[in-house]
Amino acid sequence: MHRLNPYDNFLRRAIRSVFTPLVLLRGATRSALASALPAVESAGEAARAGTRGLIFTSGWTFGAIITAAMVIAWGAEAAQFFISRGMALAVLAWLQTLPEFAVEAQIAYTAGRNPEYLHFVTANFTGSLRLFVGFGWPMIYFVHAFFNRKRNKGLPEIRMGGDDAATIFFLYPALAYFTVIWWKGTLTIADGIILIAIYMSYLALLQFLPPQELEDDQELGLVPRTIVHMPRGLRIASILLLFAVGGSVLWLCAKPFLETLQGLALAVGVPAFVFIQWVAPFVSEFPEKVSAFYWARTPKKAPMAFMNMVNSSFSQWTLLTGLIPFVYCWSAGRVAPVVFDGHQRTEILLTIVQSLLGAMLLSNLVFRCWEAVVLFVLWFAQLIVPGIREEILWVYAGWVILEAANLIRDRKHFAVFPAFFSLVRRHVLKRT
Repeated sequence: MHRLNPYDNFLRRAIRSVFTPLVLLRGATRSALASALPAVESAGEAARAGTRGLIFTSGWTFGAIITAAMVIAWGAEAAQFFISRGMALAVLAWLQTLPEFAVEAQIAYTAGRNPEYLHFVTANFTGSLRLFVGFGWPMIYFVHAFFNRKRNKGLPEIRMGGDDAATIFFLYPALAYFTVIWWKGTLTIADGIILIAIYMSYLALLQFLPPQELEDDQELGLVPRTIVHMPRGLRIASILLLFAVGGSVLWLCAKPFLETLQGLALAVGVPAFVFIQWVAPFVSEFPEKVSAFYWARTPKKAPMAFMNMVNSSFSQWTLLTGLIPFVYCWSAGRVAPVVFDGHQRTEILLTIVQSLLGAMLLSNLVFRCWEAVVLFVLWFAQLIVPGIREEILWVYAGWVILEAANLIRDRKHFAVFPAFFSLVRRHVLKRT
């Protein structure tokens, strides 16, 4: 068994110093995606642009986003052998969610100046998070099952391991604190600081975790396999170049892609709230889905595909929502809470309970077929029939209670907790 330079500190520092400011600045200051809001001006501009122009623009930006997602995925696939896989996926999540950060920041910025748009603040991030659990996770399983149907006699399972337990574990404090936010009905700067602190604690832990072992480089694609065998300096430069090029393409193409889709959606009569809650998040999450579905085809990469989605979900529960009150107050010109009305609180609670269920299902470090099917059916039902969301909420809550009963009956059902504390003992306490 051969390990390639397990403590490549330069690469770790370079990735952190280059991309963390990029995401924070992008999420806080970018205000070019006004088209994500239901403005009459945008609808008029879209109509004047013409359907053919919109289709052409959406076509080339769609292709560019797919290419960028694959380039970033190659970088993360190579980087996991020099930094922890969790850290590689965290960097991947920052870059892939640039469009989502931009959309949410613009909504919060507009709401700070126009209170009429305040109810859209929750629409985007709740829709995005429910897409991850209800659509993204099941689709990864279905892609994995389809491409490995001849290899498996029965229905396959996706088994997580290594530092995956850390990502799943940190979903719990994030969801616990967001339950407090739901209960009090406001999102403040103090809440933002706590949410960001939870995310930074997660990154601090990842600094101690080792990189992956390179056992069989034939499992890697041609590009990442070539990179991991390069000399150290050239290898670092290649990984950073892939991240920089892919991130830049996403940066430049997110706005025109989202604008053209909004124009097409308005042309066929899609309501503004539906666009912001479902269409815009689906588009902004598209880079994650491209790389995750690409990895899900092979058995050894399927856990990495799954944790790509989980990592993105965790970053949105903490980093993205934590930035909302800062952007809102900056736009409003004063320190003020983001106040949620009854409808928004229901949307938030539904999202919390769904994500809590997802975390509990992953706590045995296994994802099974029936779990994927039921999660997808419940998500699809609320998408098709929005009026039954409160009933779906109770279904999620009942399922959570059943999973909690499993914890009382069999503690091995929640293997994530001993696995997490084992990681801390082996890699953190021994080095401090």
